[in-house]
Amino acid sequence: MNDSMSTPDMKPSKGSLLTPVLIGVVLVLVVAVAMVFVRLDHLRRDMGQTRDAMLTEVAKVRQEQTLNTEGSRQHLDALRDELQIARKQAASAAGQAKTDALKHADQLARQLQEEQAKQQARISTELGDVRSAADTANTKIADVSTDVGNVKTDVASTKSELEKTIAELKSVKGDLGVQSGLIATNSTELGALRALGERNYFEFNVAKSKQFQKVGNIQIQLRAADVKRNKYTIKLVADDKTVEKKDKNLNEPLQFYVAGNRQPYEIVVNQVGKDKIVGYLSTPKVVQARN
Repeated sequence: MNDSMSTPDMKPSKGSLLTPVLIGVVLVLVVAVAMVFVRLDHLRRDMGQTRDAMLTEVAKVRQEQTLNTEGSRQHLDALRDELQIARKQAASAAGQAKTDALKHADQLARQLQEEQAKQQARISTELGDVRSAADTANTKIADVSTDVGNVKTDVASTKSELEKTIAELKSVKGDLGVQSGLIATNSTELGALRALGERNYFEFNVAKSKQFQKVGNIQIQLRAADVKRNKYTIKLVADDKTVEKKDKNLNEPLQFYVAGNRQPYEIVVNQVGKDKIVGYLSTPKVVQARN
């Protein structure tokens, strides 16, 4: 049985293949830049919310500190007044009354010192809380700035890796003699092809069986797999027609035409194992009638 189902009337030129590839790369970069701007906008909002929260917290602490300080000042003033009265009473009293008055004055003096110490400790704690809130806000702002830098770095790195991978892809002739588009030999390269968005890709892992396995809109049956020679034989069913591809090589594009398409379908096998093959099916995204 012949390897092809029909012979193409027109063969796509290399230039017509490279133009969609370049357009796809530009679209990927535009989408990446748009995602960066969206994330930067979200980061700016988070930074503004963080600053507002910090200012609210600082104002709250200052208000509480003012109220506490005013209450403590009034309490201290009352103790000072009471101490002055006690001292005057002690100075004018005699005997036991004077002794009691002095004790009371000493007690008030100790109480005054304790209250002053408590107030100082409370003020120190509140100042520490304010510093802690400011440090936390500064840390969040620094984290947001770091995230912005990471986003820019990630986009630049992704762009560089994508361009490098695309540059390493190869275009070869398929088994029908038609110049193939770019082919992938591993999952990383297949991801780069998907990013270009020019064709549809369906990965498969087909084991040797009497049954056909559906991949995309076709069916595949593995007939033989030679691990040592990296060769295999398969049968394909498409448009209710069956064709056999014998002794095909690893990473060799197997081409066949499906009704309603001017561009061929392609099967590329990246791995030949014991009674199994692993690869992908590539199909045109745009259906173009053949002349």
